[in-house]
Amino acid sequence: MTRSSPVLPAAPSPAKLASPDQGDASPAIRATRKADVAGAPPREAPARIASKATGPKMPAKTSTKSPGKTPAKVPQGELFLLDSPLHGEIRGERSLMAFPFFALSKNAWMKPLSYRTDTVTIEVRPSASGVATIYDKEIVLYIASLMAAKLEAGDEVAQDFVFTAHDLFSVTGSNHSARSYGRLSEALERLQGTQIKTNIEAGGEGEEGFFSWLSEAKLHYSKTRSGERRLKAIKVRLCDWLFRAILLDRHVLDYAIAYFQLGPIERRIYEVARSTGDGDGFEIDLPTFRLQIGYQNPLANFRAALKQIAGTDTIPDYHLELVDTAVEPEEPGRRGRKANPVRVMITRRPIALAPALSSEPLPDSPPSPDPRSSTAEPLDSAASNSEISGSGESPATDSDHAFK
Repeated sequence: MTRSSPVLPAAPSPAKLASPDQGDASPAIRATRKADVAGAPPREAPARIASKATGPKMPAKTSTKSPGKTPAKVPQGELFLLDSPLHGEIRGERSLMAFPFFALSKNAWMKPLSYRTDTVTIEVRPSASGVATIYDKEIVLYIASLMAAKLEAGDEVAQDFVFTAHDLFSVTGSNHSARSYGRLSEALERLQGTQIKTNIEAGGEGEEGFFSWLSEAKLHYSKTRSGERRLKAIKVRLCDWLFRAILLDRHVLDYAIAYFQLGPIERRIYEVARSTGDGDGFEIDLPTFRLQIGYQNPLANFRAALKQIAGTDTIPDYHLELVDTAVEPEEPGRRGRKANPVRVMITRRPIALAPALSSEPLPDSPPSPDPRSSTAEPLDSAASNSEISGSGESPATDSDHAFK
């Protein structure tokens, strides 16, 4: 990252500098200086003096700076060394796929989350703006993907990442609208404010206490002549826990592109299926699956939601099925009807069927709506960008969008 040169203290006036022949030095010091000067080899003339004798005489430049002013600032575009754009697949750390660290909500979730089994405990506390949601997780996945790509390329990695919102939106399939930029600011606030405590070790080390997904999150912007702010870049610092997990454990799995078109529950089903065992599928009882997904509403609501998801069958790479198991004989004299126990079966689709569920729309088909919005918004296109930026050219950087 290029930094501006530090401001040095002003040099003292030449009248105050002591020369070798000044009378304020003692006779012994003056004698020593004369001996040093006499024994020193002759100095070479500076290059600028030699060129003055041989080259054409250049007119002297008139300085426009007043004494005591700091040097001119580096242009805004050179202040950041970007880690974007992302070259490669979207990837995520395996523990973040397997366990419910994020709220399954489109709006602010203000209640704490907890997950407890015999081996794993997770506690998530909200900030003033709520718990980080499954949609906020897109930023964490994007950062993890940048880090994984650097590791594969043999580059050095650090916890600080600088990227553009334009590339983030392009990778996750979000539209490049002012509304998306507003949601980005809110998501960063939740990722920095949410407090997580877990006994899951990362990089062979455990932590006692709470941490946030991002220990630092800043939006860097410039101002136009009219005073409007233009987003230039986003700088974040990844938490120690996740940084160690990616760097040392290397349990990183790729995501299907269609993941970003799914709703909250479908996203968690895909993540659990992808991270469980060898990723070929599994069978599990309904209450345990509800805990693993992180669903907060009653079990009956969860069963109804899974039944609807199984009917649409839109989870990429996996097929979900609900199976009613045999009911034990009712006890004599017991009233009421006992519901059949339900088990969830998830199987991996044959590879031959994968192209049929590709996330890329057909040439004549409309783009899929953004699941984060209650109303469908168009994905990025040259036409929509020209409406946002007010010109006929599509924007390539965040500076073409207003940030409020």
